[in-house]
Amino acid sequence: MVGGDRTQVVIVGGGPVGLGLAIDLGLRGVSVAVLEKEAALHRIPKGQNLTQRTMEHFLAWGVEPAIRAARVMPQGYPAAGVNAFENLMSEYAHPWFRRSEVDRYYFTGNERLPQYQTEAVLRARVEEIPGITAHYGVSVLGVDPGETGVTISTSRGEMTADFVVGCDGSHSMVREQAGIGQDRSDADRRMVLLVFRSRGLHELLEDRYGPASFFNVLHPDLDGYWKFLGRVDVGEEWFFHAPVDPDSSVGDLDHTGLVSEAVGADVEIDLEYVGFWDLRFAVAHTYRNGRLFLAGDSAHSHPPYGGYGINLGLEDARNLGWKLAAAVHGWAGEGLLGSYTAERRPVFVSTARDFIGGFIENDRAFIRSHDPATDEEGFREAWEQRRHGSNRGVSEYEPHYEGSPIVPGPVNGESGAKGSHDFTARPGHHLPPVEGSCRNDLLAALGPGFTVLAEDPSSPDVDAMTSAARHLGLPLAVAGVDTSGYGAPLILVRPDHFVSWAHDGSAFDPAEVLGTSIGV
Repeated sequence: MVGGDRTQVVIVGGGPVGLGLAIDLGLRGVSVAVLEKEAALHRIPKGQNLTQRTMEHFLAWGVEPAIRAARVMPQGYPAAGVNAFENLMSEYAHPWFRRSEVDRYYFTGNERLPQYQTEAVLRARVEEIPGITAHYGVSVLGVDPGETGVTISTSRGEMTADFVVGCDGSHSMVREQAGIGQDRSDADRRMVLLVFRSRGLHELLEDRYGPASFFNVLHPDLDGYWKFLGRVDVGEEWFFHAPVDPDSSVGDLDHTGLVSEAVGADVEIDLEYVGFWDLRFAVAHTYRNGRLFLAGDSAHSHPPYGGYGINLGLEDARNLGWKLAAAVHGWAGEGLLGSYTAERRPVFVSTARDFIGGFIENDRAFIRSHDPATDEEGFREAWEQRRHGSNRGVSEYEPHYEGSPIVPGPVNGESGAKGSHDFTARPGHHLPPVEGSCRNDLLAALGPGFTVLAEDPSSPDVDAMTSAARHLGLPLAVAGVDTSGYGAPLILVRPDHFVSWAHDGSAFDPAEVLGTSIGV
């Protein structure tokens, strides 16, 4: 029976985003209930690419070693891909999406793991944290927000909470009951997902390309859309996405033919799963309505191009977790919870426009302008230019919160996903490790609340910051760090390890800096 005492936060949906948010909140001393309608995990390989930033979340949540141990691919096998023209046997192919190129800007490296393996690790961690209760096989029938709390009706009874977060997918019941609309952009494509086993395909592609985890095929007939093939493990299991006719059904598809056409060679497959999905973008008008919040696919959804989905959702959780905890513990300013939408929604819009949609539009323009059958030399030159820009989706993808109402600067900043990696401490940007420093020591110096990094922790400026923090009631740690590599003598780091403020040498008001950072 679900019920009992009032819970501070109820999370509807126990996928990786809901579980990650529960862990973040539980570690911050918030009581949490997770309600998940599915009792068992689904072995559909999706959400496999875990970025360096996502692995930082797992490090903070105490699950990074377990995530690495759950890896189904050999240690050291790269999370890198191949981009090919027409099929994978084509002479026109180049490396693509080499995530390791930005490793030095993060505290830990990326990983590749099927989502069901990630969820299993997170479920186990949830069981370890006091204050979190997880209910699997429980359907949520409705949420009714009031002035003092939210009543949640489930298939096993009612419960109440201070806040509810919908992590319940693209058809979110929480979003609908919160009265939050969506902006949607539908493409004219239906996609098929195949999961299959093929040892022969492994041997063929390993011989041709060496270690690579995923392969996308750009074909003229698809007008910019991809056929996308990826490894689940190294040896036999694969997943495959491809555009199909709108009226296609499981029975009338030539599954082996679809895969063989993309590969460019006859391949035998042992089919395990067939599913369909529509290629579309959707984003909620807001991620919050009063006591109801959205995170992950309930707030935004997009085609699985580039592996952004699970990572966007887990960053939602990391952003929202400390803000809800601040509200529960009484040190959030009036504007802090509102900053969740202001920071996270523009990042998704930029990701969809500048990266995923940009991939499709750039590929469409390339296909329409170049044909090796009519101009082989011109095609080769254009293909070589694509090779040089093949890692743009990694090097330029740098989500940030410039322009956020809780980031004091820069003037005229605008939150988004497109940026550049830098070791300078920039307000609104992720804190990188200092070049040449011990990453573990620096990471350990960051407290669970706000942290001041200071060259001289006994300076009057630091004293003024700690005094202002006590007055505002917010948790503030002080760490003596050589900040010369960051370009600032004093740096304020948020609980989610984004830079809130960096001292530029001018006079400042500590109370104003800290107050702005918590939405006062």
